[in-house]
Amino acid sequence: MSAYHLAQLNIAWMKAPLESPGMADFVANLQRVNALAEASPGYVWRLQDEAGDATAIRPFGDEVLVNMSVWQDVQSLSDYVYKSAHTEMLKRRREWFERVEQAHQVLWWVPAGHRPDVVEAAERLAHLREHGATQQAFTFRHAFAAPA
Repeated sequence: MSAYHLAQLNIAWMKAPLESPGMADFVANLQRVNALAEASPGYVWRLQDEAGDATAIRPFGDEVLVNMSVWQDVQSLSDYVYKSAHTEMLKRRREWFERVEQAHQVLWWVPAGHRPDVVEAAERLAHLREHGATQQAFTFRHAFAAPA
């Protein structure tokens, strides 16, 4: 068992309010996609409120959805994101979310058992935007190994 786990944050600017008809298909698939993540090998934890809803947590503004989770390693997260039924939703993201030029996803290592909060995640995203990929904040494309 590794002494570190991989934390990830991704944020997305909605094209319409979550309750609008344009977001209905996205909302209809949330429970299924979250259950898929939770059943995936390497899944550890995800940010959610007491009701199990992550969409109610909006630290970046009312129009920005937050997804934050912890995984055993980069490969586990990558397999879920790019090699599971999650890809169906990923392919449709432009229907629901604005294209952004700045970094909107960040990965970083946390001690096993640590659950990052949105303040920590926002700091990692800001670090990535300011410095590019480093051991402190990185991307799938420029991943760093867990600390020794």
